[in-house]
Amino acid sequence: MSQVAQKELGGHPMGLYILFFTELWERFSYYGMRALFVLFLVAESTDPSNPGFGWTNSQALALYGWYTMLVYVASIPGGWLADRFIGQKKAVMLGGWLLVAGHGVLAFNSEFSFYLGCFLVICGVGCLKPNISSMVGSLYKPGDERRDKGFYIFYIGINLGALLAPILCGWVGEKYNWHYGFGLAAIGMVIGQIVYMWGQKYLEGVGDFIGTDKNVEQGLMDKPLTLIEKDRIKVMLLSFLLIIIFWGAFEQAGGLMNLYAKQKTNRMFMGTEIPASIFQSVNSFFIITLATAVGAFWYKWKLKGRESSSLFKIAIGTIIMGLGFSFMAAASIEYENSGSSAMYWLILAYLLHTIGELCASPVSLSFITKLAPVKYASLMMGTYFAATGFGNKLAGLIGEWAQNAGELQIFIGITIFTVLVSLIVIAFLKPLKRLTHGAEDLVMEK
Repeated sequence: MSQVAQKELGGHPMGLYILFFTELWERFSYYGMRALFVLFLVAESTDPSNPGFGWTNSQALALYGWYTMLVYVASIPGGWLADRFIGQKKAVMLGGWLLVAGHGVLAFNSEFSFYLGCFLVICGVGCLKPNISSMVGSLYKPGDERRDKGFYIFYIGINLGALLAPILCGWVGEKYNWHYGFGLAAIGMVIGQIVYMWGQKYLEGVGDFIGTDKNVEQGLMDKPLTLIEKDRIKVMLLSFLLIIIFWGAFEQAGGLMNLYAKQKTNRMFMGTEIPASIFQSVNSFFIITLATAVGAFWYKWKLKGRESSSLFKIAIGTIIMGLGFSFMAAASIEYENSGSSAMYWLILAYLLHTIGELCASPVSLSFITKLAPVKYASLMMGTYFAATGFGNKLAGLIGEWAQNAGELQIFIGITIFTVLVSLIVIAFLKPLKRLTHGAEDLVMEK
C-alpha cells in the first residue's frame, strides 16, 4: 500500500472514510427504493393522485423476494469480475454508475422502466457491494486489531444512508409521487459517485487488479488451496447457512412488516398519520444510537476471557433478532382483538432486530475477510452477499405464506426456529472454531 493510502484520520486510514461516504449514498439509494417497493406495488392503480400497480400483497411480496435476492446474488458475478478481470476498485466504480442509471430509470412512470430500473440496480449492487466491503478489509494488514473497529465505522455509514432514505424518499414517494421518491434515490447515488471519484487519491494500492502479471496470476490465482484454506472455506459455508436464516427473518422489515405498518398499524401521532415507509428508518436509528454500546459490550466481554468468536456473536445475534418477532406476535393478537395494533410493537421489534444485527452483521463481514483465501477474496465476499440474497428470497416466501397461514403463526414460528437453530450452532461451536485454524486469534488486544 502506498504512503498516500496510509494517511490516517482518527486512527484509521483516510480511505475508510471515502468508502464510508460512498457506501452511505449507495445504501441511501437502495433503501430509498426498498422502503417504497411493496407499498408502490400494492397501491391502487386507479388512485388519481398517486397510482401504483394495484397488486395483491402476495404478488408484491413475491417480487420483493426475487428482487432482493437477485440484488445480493449478483454479488457472486460482481466479485468474480473484480477478482479475474478489473479489480475491486474499478468494479465499485462500474457498480456506482449502473446504480445511477437504474434509480434514474425508476423515476419514469411505466411498467417497462420499473423492470429495467430494477435490473440495472441488481447489476449495480452486484458490482459494488462485495468489492467495497473487501476494499475496507484491504485497508488493514493481517493482525491489525483496528480491522473490526473499521468495519463498525463502515457499518455506521451504511446505516446513516439507510436512516435518511426512508424518511426522505419514503415521505416524497408516499405523500407526493412514487417516482419522485425513486428519483431522489438516484440523486443520492450521484453524490456517492462524486465522493468515490474525488477520493481515489486515498485508495492508491487498494482494490487494484492483481491478475495482469502472468507470474502473479499463475502463482496466486492457480495455486491449489491448502488444507487450512479448505477448512476455513468449509466453516465460512456453514456460517452462510446461519446468515440465510438470519436475513430470512430480519428482511421481513421491507416486506411483511412494511405492509403490516401500512395496513394494520395505527400510525396516528399528534393528529398526523405517519407514512408507513418511515418505520423503515427505525432500525437504522437504533443502529446509529446503539452501535457504540454493543461494540463496547463485546469488547469488555472479550477482555474478561469469555467466548467472543464471530460465530458465537452471529448465533447470539440471531437469537436476539428472533425474539423481536414475539413483539410482532403481540401486535397480531392486538389486531385480531381490536382491528388495529399500536406503533410501539413495531418499534420494540425493530429494537431487538437491531441489537441482533449489531451482534451478527458487522463481525460477519470482518469474519469473511479474515478467513477467505486472498485469490478468492471478492468471490467469497460475493458468496456471503449471495447468502444474504437467499435470505431475502426466504423472507419473501415467508411473507407469502403469512397471507394464508396467518401472521400470528408466522411470527411465532420465526421466533422458535431462529432460537433453536442458533442454540444448535452454539452447541457445536468448538469443532467449528477449530476449522478456522486460529484466523481470529490474529487480532490481538494491546
